[in-house]
Amino acid sequence: MSYRVLTGEIEHEANTFNKLPTTLEQFRARTLLVGDEIPLARRRTRTVLGAAFEAAEKFGWTLSHPLVASANPGGMVTKETFEQLCAWFLGGAQACDGALINLHGAMVAEGCEDPEGEILARLRALLGPDAPIVATLDLHANVTAKMAANASALIAVRTYPHIDYYERAWQGAELLDRALRGEIRPRTVVAKRPMLSGLDGGRTQVGPMRKLIDRGEALEASGKALVVSVCAGFDLSDIYDVGPSVTVTADGNTTEAQRIAEDFMDYAWETREFISSPWTAASVAQAVECAKSGEAHADKPLVLADNSDNTGGGAYGDATNLLRRMIEADLQNAAFHAIFDPAAVQAGIAIGVGNKGRIVLGGRQAPEMGGGPLDLEAQIVSITDGEFRCHGPMGGGAWRNYGPSLMLRVGGIEVAVISRNGQATDLAQLTSLGIDPLHCATLALKSSHHFRAAFEPVAREVIMVDGGGMLGAALPSRYRHVRRPIWPLDDIKL
Repeated sequence: MSYRVLTGEIEHEANTFNKLPTTLEQFRARTLLVGDEIPLARRRTRTVLGAAFEAAEKFGWTLSHPLVASANPGGMVTKETFEQLCAWFLGGAQACDGALINLHGAMVAEGCEDPEGEILARLRALLGPDAPIVATLDLHANVTAKMAANASALIAVRTYPHIDYYERAWQGAELLDRALRGEIRPRTVVAKRPMLSGLDGGRTQVGPMRKLIDRGEALEASGKALVVSVCAGFDLSDIYDVGPSVTVTADGNTTEAQRIAEDFMDYAWETREFISSPWTAASVAQAVECAKSGEAHADKPLVLADNSDNTGGGAYGDATNLLRRMIEADLQNAAFHAIFDPAAVQAGIAIGVGNKGRIVLGGRQAPEMGGGPLDLEAQIVSITDGEFRCHGPMGGGAWRNYGPSLMLRVGGIEVAVISRNGQATDLAQLTSLGIDPLHCATLALKSSHHFRAAFEPVAREVIMVDGGGMLGAALPSRYRHVRRPIWPLDDIKL
């Protein structure tokens, strides 16, 4: 029997402290593909949709693929944008027997704290109570009871940096095929504790996250559970259901699945204060001093990672404190990725490749936190359309587009300036502009952790930096919507 399967994705991670709303334009700026655009972009890539197309060939499915939509992490999604994405996506669900879809799990929309739960509920209403619906999630999803109730299985990635979306999609595809053929009846339960954060922020190398993932995979291998997913949550979303969770998918009866989930969350609670390495970071002055002292004899780059302006966590991406100090220190053979500043890109285009001119760069959104605009005399070295293919561990061979982009040179520093926001996760983000990251003495990046997949292997050392941006030590703690009491905002004893 041939089955018709809905596939596609809607991905966004909402930092509700970011004052800029996420609109359809932000989705267009990153990824917005519809209908027949999708196979061309995703076939033969190590992505969720790449796995879905391969699975369709293996299992003989007919795929409905109405939408692939992803926006860079940022402020809440507008109501109009959310409804339009739902209309496009659910419009492809008619006559489908099941679904294999990708959702982030930490989206927040205006008037809706749980967009993924709402998407799954609407999809469940369309497909019926017995149709198998399998969703892959980010490891930092804020999983809700509504999500678990309406999905047959929730499968979170198990690596941070996230390099196993393809494998998780294949896991979901195999489970979905068994469910379509009536071999299993997957049902999912969720457990949580009054935790805003924990599980070492989702780090999967060592510690409680690693132990729970290993225990979950052992349960899957033994047949005691179909899926065990551990999520660290995303604590920059000020919503009721924020925080770590464990979901367990069982075949039919969920009594034992709930026991497993609760046991896992007991361990998460007990280890909530564990930190594998401090999240505190060096000051800009300390980091730049270290870079200057080592640049003359560097055989590999020193990576300075500014967590405070990490656009992967919903920061603005235009903080200038670190770059300003690098220029003042006259660093040589250094590169900086990136300043998000469409106006500066256009100014650079007007100056022209090979020419020098004055550019006002960055510091537009929150100068009181990350530093104000830089008024620079710079040489425009390269200008591109911002589109290139990423083959690094997180790229999977997919194309990315950061809009009109340029590389400008100030003294001994090469600076990437982009029109579409995004954190540094792939070497191609530099090489596409003509920057050779392998032979730099210093690489300054805006990222918290995902940069490690591509950049840590080529670095002589990594220094985390607090550049004073919105995710740094001055991060607002004005939570108004989280459930209370909750750790660590409240003193709780369970």
